[in-house]
Amino acid sequence: MKRTLLAAASLLLMTAAYAAEPVKIGFLVKQAEEPWFQDEWRYAEQAAKEKGFALVKIGVPNGEKMIAAIDNLAAQKAQGFVICAPDVKLGTAVERAAKRNNMKVISVDDRLVDGGGKPIASIPHMGISGYAIGKQVGEGIAAEIKARKWNMAEVGAIRVAYDQLPTAKERTMGAVDALKAAGFPVANIVDAPQAKTDTESAFNAANIALTKNARFKHWVAVGLNDEAVLGAVRAAEGRGIKADNMVGVGIGGAKAAENELSKPAATGFFGSVMISAKEHGYQTSVNMYNWITGKAVPPAEVLTKGMLMTRANQADVRKQMGQ
Repeated sequence: MKRTLLAAASLLLMTAAYAAEPVKIGFLVKQAEEPWFQDEWRYAEQAAKEKGFALVKIGVPNGEKMIAAIDNLAAQKAQGFVICAPDVKLGTAVERAAKRNNMKVISVDDRLVDGGGKPIASIPHMGISGYAIGKQVGEGIAAEIKARKWNMAEVGAIRVAYDQLPTAKERTMGAVDALKAAGFPVANIVDAPQAKTDTESAFNAANIALTKNARFKHWVAVGLNDEAVLGAVRAAEGRGIKADNMVGVGIGGAKAAENELSKPAATGFFGSVMISAKEHGYQTSVNMYNWITGKAVPPAEVLTKGMLMTRANQADVRKQMGQ
């Protein structure tokens, strides 16, 4: 009984201490220049304004800068941070840095893992069911192949691959499995490994794949994100493959997809499975704020879903996804 009372008193003192101090939350992302992360930050700012906490946004492109950023947050007296790490294998380092600085941590987008590759259960996570969203990509492409009455034997599929990131592999393999289930020939699937997760790297990877497989009449493309698929589409355009013979479906639905789908004439970028940057930016920040202030502990894991967005339904999908 005495121990219980002491624990309760300690919790009250901690809550009172947090109430006395302004709440400050860090939001660390691996590629600050990408539209998806810009949107997450924008929605995190919305949460900060509504809840009255200070938000510190930091880009962490590598492990060294990530640790420096966490220590910097501690120096600023931040009580916690949301992070999409530059490498999921840095999970143990993130956990240690958070504990060393007495800060709470929530991972977003990419699930942090330990040295053995297992998810770190002590760090709450909001992510995406990569495989399920990948299947949506593959199903969307298969439906369009059918609508265009293409002979699948004449169609090549570029899998713009970044397999060192688990969620990237899950997404592209989900797409590949959906294509296979629709009867797509396995031999027609071409891997195009990209060096980084941007459009330029995807362009270079897809260009090599197209050069080596000129026998196909039509092409489809899948990848980790919109940028990866846009790279493949641009590479195809460079070889004279236009919208009539190209179907690329990305993942994200951010500015890159919006710009492409809003062009006056259709391109090989057919659509994108839109995921909610609002939920990932806004809700993770609110969850962290509630955790810091003692209102609620975040769910151990939340996996968000997506919707296939094309030129035909873009406005409706954006409305449904709160964009």
